[in-house]
Amino acid sequence: MTKKRVGVLISGRGSNLQALIDACGAPDFPAKIVLVVSNVPEAQGLVRAELAGIPTAAINHKDYPSREAFAAALDQALHSEEVELLCNAGFLRLHTEGFVTNWLNRHLNIHPSLLPAFKGLDTHRRVLEAGVTITGCSVHFVRCEMDSGPIVAQAAVAVQPGDSEESLSARVLQAEHHLYPHALKLVAGGILRVQGESVVGRTHPQAQPPLFSPPLD
Repeated sequence: MTKKRVGVLISGRGSNLQALIDACGAPDFPAKIVLVVSNVPEAQGLVRAELAGIPTAAINHKDYPSREAFAAALDQALHSEEVELLCNAGFLRLHTEGFVTNWLNRHLNIHPSLLPAFKGLDTHRRVLEAGVTITGCSVHFVRCEMDSGPIVAQAAVAVQPGDSEESLSARVLQAEHHLYPHALKLVAGGILRVQGESVVGRTHPQAQPPLFSPPLD
């Protein structure tokens, strides 16, 4: 099997990165991670990658005079490892329009809500304030507008009575750890693709994720 070469962008502890690393370890998974890049040199996720034998790069955005210069350095690092698909996994920087264009329809992001609802930051606080009973997470192709773009897959999580931001976040994160590898498998395996601003191929049986993620004990 020829596996798609994947780059992962992180800024922190890398729990979604670990989920992707674990999934890519399966012989029949259609992708392999060839580079992990962080804009935060001390990010714990870099250690996770190193322990898995994956090449890493720390590209500190503070070392560059502009967002465009940082994007160019990031792009160069990814191309040096012949990355074919790119995954944001807790990468806390907005991409430039040029970078998004360069990776158009080859660049995934995960967000802790059922997009297009609750885009942006402080997601779980806003979910609780809104009083909704269902939230979740979404994997989508990246576009210039924050948390927008064709949706690959979603998982729903029930908001439980008495939930705090922390308890809700923990259950949504658990769902993310299942959803992101699932979505990457669909894209890397060619089961789903972008047509215009829509994702097509959802009729394939493998493209149907479970609606609800299991709650934490």
